[in-house]
Amino acid sequence: MESQISNQPTRKDDAVVVFRRVTYAPPGVSAPIIDALDLEVLRGETLVLLGESGCGKTTTLRLVNRLLEPTSGEVLVEGRDTRAWDAIELRRRTGYVIQDAGLFPHFTVGRNVGLVPTLEGWDESRVTARVDELLRLVGLDPGKFSGRFPAELSGGQRQRVGVARALAADPPLLLMDEPFGALDPLTRAALQREFAALQKRLNKTVVFVTHDVREALTLGTRVALMSAGRIVLLDTPEAFLNSDEPHARAYRETLALPTDL
Repeated sequence: MESQISNQPTRKDDAVVVFRRVTYAPPGVSAPIIDALDLEVLRGETLVLLGESGCGKTTTLRLVNRLLEPTSGEVLVEGRDTRAWDAIELRRRTGYVIQDAGLFPHFTVGRNVGLVPTLEGWDESRVTARVDELLRLVGLDPGKFSGRFPAELSGGQRQRVGVARALAADPPLLLMDEPFGALDPLTRAALQREFAALQKRLNKTVVFVTHDVREALTLGTRVALMSAGRIVLLDTPEAFLNSDEPHARAYRETLALPTDL
């Protein structure tokens, strides 16, 4: 089945991330996890990778920060092949948020948030100021939370700290892998709203993975619907709601999705 892809970027300097015919097929796997993928992520947009488990969306994300390398094709970040980047440098320039935040349990909140700036050689006063700034930005009082440990926080608070940590060194690119997936519905909805407001302020380039169609349509500038390692639809949330593409239609029908989101 042919992919339905529209709203593709036309200016090369607008693309922060570029996939060129990327295939990822680890040894022993009968079919590639990613299959000849072409994709561009525009500067300042939130591109949501949407799909069921096993469709390749998390693998696509991990190819961006070189946690994985393509079997064939190339992934470019800021115009450079990821294999030409120093892996540590690339990851420090790429904020990464995962489900349940992935905080270091033996580090305080302040130390977790300030980790990358510290590794970058920032002086202590600058790190402290940045930690305080970011905790306030994500709705946490630094006086109350900076000295706490992750085990002392709620799930929603840990996710806020995870977002703050990802933003600490002001990276141009954020990768978010099901960041709100483990939260209860009310907390999840609140963090989605907060993230959308935060993104309007910061205008980062974001690649966001989810299996939740409502989340995709709420947060995405564009939605890339994936199936079997390919993109079957790439378009705006509004166009997704009106698409005749079978996978998009199945999502709407299965979830009884209203058309007035």
